[in-house]
Amino acid sequence: MAPLKYYCYPEGSPNRAPLLTIRNLNLEAEIIFVDIRKGEHLSEKFRKMNPQQCLPILDDNGFILWESRAISQYLVTTRAPGSSLYPTDPQKRAIVDARLNLDCTLHAVSRAFFYPIHSMGETTIPELPKQRLYKLLSCLNDMLEGKAFVAGDEPTIADFSLLTSFSSYYHAGANVKHLKNLMAWYKRCETLPGFQENENEAIAYGKLIKSKINIKDHWDE
Repeated sequence: MAPLKYYCYPEGSPNRAPLLTIRNLNLEAEIIFVDIRKGEHLSEKFRKMNPQQCLPILDDNGFILWESRAISQYLVTTRAPGSSLYPTDPQKRAIVDARLNLDCTLHAVSRAFFYPIHSMGETTIPELPKQRLYKLLSCLNDMLEGKAFVAGDEPTIADFSLLTSFSSYYHAGANVKHLKNLMAWYKRCETLPGFQENENEAIAYGKLIKSKINIKDHWDE
């Protein structure tokens, strides 16, 4: 079987979640970095693979899939069926899917201000979307009460998606250190294969955002 090909732009948090899945499943994969700042994702090659011309993209011997959460679901289902990373028990899987959907909501809220800062010259974080993000993170903090990971006592692909998002928020200046359950979970995630790889990209992204909005510590300073 030909090795997997994974096209990604690791600065973007959704691109890092399937990378964590690949690392935790110890899969052989060719990781192909695509520089969206240079418009490499807008080429005819990528348009043919993905009409949306977004990243990440998985090529599994000619089967093309995009959307980061779908990629992680597919990788576990095809490469490690029955794995606790994406359990087959309907109720356990439903909780994982619910947390993945929460990450979709987080991404939509945060993109509303990160994209203008990252790509359009905006220099401030609007109060309303910032407070919406804080509210969602507070809810996640409550969900983690009495749990080691976001969907229970074992890590799942939902942790991978939420970790990539949260680490980006944290390093970009989100004022979240008071969310004790969330910070404890973040600490526990350090044991996951690929954690430091994700952390390095989140730190770089955070520095970029902070430089554009001219803060040193957090958004509420």
